[in-house]
Amino acid sequence: MSDYVSDIRQLEELYGRPGSASLRKVAQQMTPLYRKWIMASRFCVVSTIGPDGTDGSPRGDDGPVVRELDEHTLLMPDWRGNNRMDSLRNIVADGRISLMFMVAGSDTIVRVNGLARVSVSDDLITRFNDRGRVPRSVIVVKIGEIYTQCARAPMRAGLWTSGDQSEGLPTAGEILAEQTAGEEGGKPYDDAWLERAKASLWSAD
Repeated sequence: MSDYVSDIRQLEELYGRPGSASLRKVAQQMTPLYRKWIMASRFCVVSTIGPDGTDGSPRGDDGPVVRELDEHTLLMPDWRGNNRMDSLRNIVADGRISLMFMVAGSDTIVRVNGLARVSVSDDLITRFNDRGRVPRSVIVVKIGEIYTQCARAPMRAGLWTSGDQSEGLPTAGEILAEQTAGEEGGKPYDDAWLERAKASLWSAD
């Protein structure tokens, strides 16, 4: 007998049936309470899939991380990143997308699954004009379903209650140096990174 589950029926026998609440909480569009929760979120994880595999990308803003175009559509500005464009490449190739919204201090997570496209419409881009900063593109998400995620994972991790656990972690510069055999990264990279990031949070200018 294999140690791996390869049959859906076997999986269902292992875990049993989902509870009623886990199914009935699902909405197919924005509702007043889901809207209130999502508009409070400044951070989410974007999951996409493409010909080269999957991608999970963090997205953050100094206000709501998405805006609502209508009850079936969310807009996410693509602010300055590292130009790898992993998520955007995937969306262009395969529009399936999942968003995992978090709010600091809350163990509840709200998830949205749907279909996405990358837009360069001036109308959508200028909606995010703030002090002259605008994104290069906007991710347009057609909502398939919205639901709350069980809070057990953040509770187990003590995500908001266990304090700063970053002491002793390798820095981005140290990791880069490891991967390039010292050709890039290290302390000079780390020393310059914070100011460089602050100066380029929103655009390349």
